[in-house]
Amino acid sequence: MTFRRSIALAVIAAVTAAAAVCNYAGVTAVVSFAVAGVALAGLAWVVGFATEAVGGRLGPAATGVLQSTLGNLPEFFVVVFALRAGQTVVAQTSLVGSLLANALLVLGLAIVAGARAAPDGVMRFSPRLPNDTATLLLVAVFLIALIGVSTNTSDPASHHVVAISVVGAVCLLVVYVAWLVPYLRSTPSVPEAAHDVSVSTGVAAVLLAAAGVGAAFVSDWFVAALQPTMDRLHLSPSFTGLVVVAIAGNAVENAAGVMLAAKGRSDLAISVVKNSVSQVAVFLYPALVLVSLLFASQLTFALSPVLVAAIALTALIIWQVTGDGEAPLFEGLGLVALFAMLAALVWFE
Repeated sequence: MTFRRSIALAVIAAVTAAAAVCNYAGVTAVVSFAVAGVALAGLAWVVGFATEAVGGRLGPAATGVLQSTLGNLPEFFVVVFALRAGQTVVAQTSLVGSLLANALLVLGLAIVAGARAAPDGVMRFSPRLPNDTATLLLVAVFLIALIGVSTNTSDPASHHVVAISVVGAVCLLVVYVAWLVPYLRSTPSVPEAAHDVSVSTGVAAVLLAAAGVGAAFVSDWFVAALQPTMDRLHLSPSFTGLVVVAIAGNAVENAAGVMLAAKGRSDLAISVVKNSVSQVAVFLYPALVLVSLLFASQLTFALSPVLVAAIALTALIIWQVTGDGEAPLFEGLGLVALFAMLAALVWFE
């Protein structure tokens, strides 16, 4: 392991310890929230780095799936603890925010970085995953839009949103597995030998385990300081979940996707970001809908009309931008601008 990475790991361990001290020593909620957020992002970086070390031997497809799956661990824990605390709006909007942040903000930044690294200013990649992601996202949009129309027109089905969401969650999980298995089998597992991760598989596995356990504890502290911080800073639950929590919980994709694109590793960068988008839509969100049945507050697919429209338009926009396997710099900037517009809207809600 390089000296710089050793220093980074030491700093992350120190910040995580500081988050524990802030939580148990009764430090001001805003400070506790900020330190826990930084620790969460740091642990997410560890997950991303260790996953790349393991996945460097697997090829872009398997690495992207592995990194996105483990990278969503902090988001999973944050939502679970938010549901346990009765913060249903924050839990739901953080999931939607995770989807939109990855599909617009992170993908946009990755395209900007990839386009700048390309000799002709155009980032190029395999179009299969972007098209598959758009299809999976549209399947989820179909369910979300139907429930949205039902709840906003007060038809008889609107009284059974939880049951419909559970049925929809099972259907989405089946679709995801049906896509994932052939996708992994059809893509050669060829290692990217040109890139030295300088960490053994054993060390990477230990880092993954430690980061996963740490993410569980830090997520609990993060959520514990959430409500007092929202009250102190006058943040709405929608803005907190859609922007603050979503970005903090997706630091892996925020950092890894952009850095890989800047190194010219376009296929792997797109794989990491796009897999995260599809996973949130048809794996993480449905899985958490089922997990929420264990709590007093249930998670459903019933969203506000604004968020339904945002997700539906996002599915169409990312298909238009990435469906042809290439994207110039201005398209990346356009995606970032869309996320900024959405953030401005929910700020005033």
